[in-house]
Amino acid sequence: MQALQFSSTGTLDSLQLRDVPRPVPVAGEVLVEVRAAGLNPSDVKNVLGRFPYTTVPRIPGRDFSGVVVEGPQELLGKAVWGGTGKGFGFTRDGCHAQYVAVPVNAIALKPESLTFAQAATIGVPFITAWDALERSKVGTGTRVLILGAGAVARAAQALAQTRGASVVVGARRAEVVQELGSQGVTAFELQGEDRLAEQARDRFEQNSPEVIFDTTGHWLGAAINALAPFGRIAVIAAPADGLVSTPVLDLYRRGGSIIGVNSLLYSLEECARMLERIAAAFEDAIPLPGTFIELPLSNAIAAYQKLDQVGSEKVVLIP
Repeated sequence: MQALQFSSTGTLDSLQLRDVPRPVPVAGEVLVEVRAAGLNPSDVKNVLGRFPYTTVPRIPGRDFSGVVVEGPQELLGKAVWGGTGKGFGFTRDGCHAQYVAVPVNAIALKPESLTFAQAATIGVPFITAWDALERSKVGTGTRVLILGAGAVARAAQALAQTRGASVVVGARRAEVVQELGSQGVTAFELQGEDRLAEQARDRFEQNSPEVIFDTTGHWLGAAINALAPFGRIAVIAAPADGLVSTPVLDLYRRGGSIIGVNSLLYSLEECARMLERIAAAFEDAIPLPGTFIELPLSNAIAAYQKLDQVGSEKVVLIP
């Protein structure tokens, strides 16, 4: 089969499209013919050596959708999706290939409302967002401020609204704010850390947000100062050196909490159960994903390089 594979980390030059043996599922596994595979920033960082536990040679790729071709009789021919979890693409081969072998409990039935390509865009951003909302205790009426407008931020906004939360998005670019507004999302243009608390209160009828989800990792200090008493801040990223200035005294005075969100802490099986719950949201209310680029697997290396340089367009690889 054709697959992307890297034999060393540190540079994208090690990533090659190769002919490798088709995986043979062991007891308790299924073989999935991959119809679409998402390309996430963490896939690029994996090849660049940002995850010290990655073993090589390795096929990368964290999110997939496809059809079961080997496994229990009741699953043969079923359209499924999965991925995202611990080790997948890091210590066991991922899905940027024509076939992938995974534990039978690590897949979920693909929602009929999603195409294979659409389904492949969901995993990492929506599971990350789902985890952030769950652990931040977002429910009906919760005042939620989301900082950023990338895939995780947009997933969080959609999922939080299905929970009945009061959602506001803060983004850097005026055109993004305008786009969100045209979609019925309350949004504002971020004007600096010293103004975040004021801007947030203006959008929540002079109340401070109870939950702030910083999807950028650069607004933690300002988020603390904008937080309501006993509020929660979820954060998924940080500067390259891993350090950020944090006003701990202000956090203490508010009785606030900081929640680190990392989808790699969950097993493939746990992520599949989250996908089942996310699927129900798509069947009910969430708009179907549509802003992504489909590319053949043969163009994957160029897609990795472009994502490393630009880091904005969502790409789906089609084997």
